[in-house]
Amino acid sequence: MKLSVILVNWNSTAYLQQCLASINQWTSNLEQETIVVDNASPDRDVDVLVENFIDITLIKSPENLGFARANNLGFKHSTGDYLLFLNPDTKLNGPAINVMMERLESLKNAGVVGCRLLNGDLSVQTSCIQTFPTILNQALDAEVLRRRWPNSRLWGIAPLFSSGVEPVAVEVISGACMLMRRDVFEKIGMFSEDYFMYGEDIDLCYKAERAGYRNYYIGGATVIHYGGGSSMPERATVRKWESIMLYCVKNYGRWYAWRFRIVMTIVAIARVIVLFVSTVVSGRSRPEVGRFSPSKKWSAVLRTLLNVAP
Repeated sequence: MKLSVILVNWNSTAYLQQCLASINQWTSNLEQETIVVDNASPDRDVDVLVENFIDITLIKSPENLGFARANNLGFKHSTGDYLLFLNPDTKLNGPAINVMMERLESLKNAGVVGCRLLNGDLSVQTSCIQTFPTILNQALDAEVLRRRWPNSRLWGIAPLFSSGVEPVAVEVISGACMLMRRDVFEKIGMFSEDYFMYGEDIDLCYKAERAGYRNYYIGGATVIHYGGGSSMPERATVRKWESIMLYCVKNYGRWYAWRFRIVMTIVAIARVIVLFVSTVVSGRSRPEVGRFSPSKKWSAVLRTLLNVAP
């Protein structure tokens, strides 16, 4: 088998059906298998996938294993020489898999390969590539700064604003779409199951670089990533920051993680204050109903930082 496409589902069957249909539509001349791992989805309608896509392998976990463990489970049932870990809330925007496979086969030192991710409105998703988290780049991480200075090494997103289609070496590839060789995935120890959700993609890319491989962004392949298909905004924010703290402990040591936590706590307090003042000045007494506002986000970050002990 040439390629194994592995998808982890949790309450995202509608998205997943669209994703699988796009794979069938846009992928050609490629011997492949598709493996779906369902993480004990509450909606219990995952069986409809087998009815509509008879060639998939469906693995139903009796419990929610999280993203890393579920992907590793899918891998253990796969046979492909190449592995594509793809989020269910994605949709191919052209022959992205064929393009990535063609590029990867020519990159002998490749670790993880990713593509250009687009939001639902087809704007570029700036989180599809990034640098490894550090105190400095996380303290200064703000969309307005990333857009103002996109070529800064702090963000590592310069390739997103280039018209080039050739592979570009980057540090981190988003877990929404990660392609790699089977032997490389095995050699670097698969996904770390210390992470339940979020952070495992950063950790995998870090392990690949530490093993002597390079991670590559392929601008000529595009995939739409709707994002948030199976996560509540506040819960997702908490899990992301818990994962970043865990990443720092695992890869940089407890002393660095402690300093990271102190600095980011100060940053979070400052952002909460600034957002509160701007709300008062603008005359808005309360945020829009149902909207996960920046103030809610940074309040959640602050609570997480105060509760996490590296």
